[in-house]
Amino acid sequence: MSNNWPEGVARRVLPEIDSTNAEAARIAPGLSGPCWILALRQTQGRGRRGRDWRDPAGNFAATYVSRPGGPPEQVAQRSFVAALALRDALVTVTARPEGFALKWPNDVLLNGGKLAGILLESVGQGAQVSHLAVGIGVNLLHAPAAEDGALRPVSLLSETGMSVTPEEFLDVLAPAFAHWEGQLVTYGFAPVRQAWMNGAARLGERIIARTVLDSHEGTFEGIDATGALMLRTAQGRRTIPAADVFF
Repeated sequence: MSNNWPEGVARRVLPEIDSTNAEAARIAPGLSGPCWILALRQTQGRGRRGRDWRDPAGNFAATYVSRPGGPPEQVAQRSFVAALALRDALVTVTARPEGFALKWPNDVLLNGGKLAGILLESVGQGAQVSHLAVGIGVNLLHAPAAEDGALRPVSLLSETGMSVTPEEFLDVLAPAFAHWEGQLVTYGFAPVRQAWMNGAARLGERIIARTVLDSHEGTFEGIDATGALMLRTAQGRRTIPAADVFF
């Protein structure tokens, strides 16, 4: 474990698990504080909207589980915390700030390809979230096959020639996550929002945002004070809280 490991945060490294987010849900009731769960192999990884997340050995699959305070919309802003932490960790291990970009709502890109994804899952009743699982997958060594209409997947190894183990990457990611979590808790969403937009992919360019029911094309103007996508369309500005974005 790194000397920079955040104080009060537990760490579990498992040789194999079905899903780190599923394990987070199982152990959350018994946790006394936040915990990172790292799986060296994940057999049933999943992404947003139930999509499969392929996770060959050597790639990064981990979940940060905690008991955050605040309403669900504020809790959900941890996806931006995770994205910023991922970007900072990747820059640290590669010493190459160029090439990394943040794609709304939950991806990290390298040289225009999808390198990492984030999945938030909550457990709670009513308006309160009792536990939050922030699942993170990074293609450290292997990139899955491309899917029609989606960004090409890339790996850190293929794009930079650098080989990083999951344990090494977690040692860098955990302090970065603690930093941005501290910014959110101490100062609110404003500094997180600004930092995220500073690294946003295709800001000021035309994109397509597809919800379950509709598809909207327009200029990506950033994210609002809640984290929703702001899109300037021919019909005026639209604020979209949840969608898939295509370039």
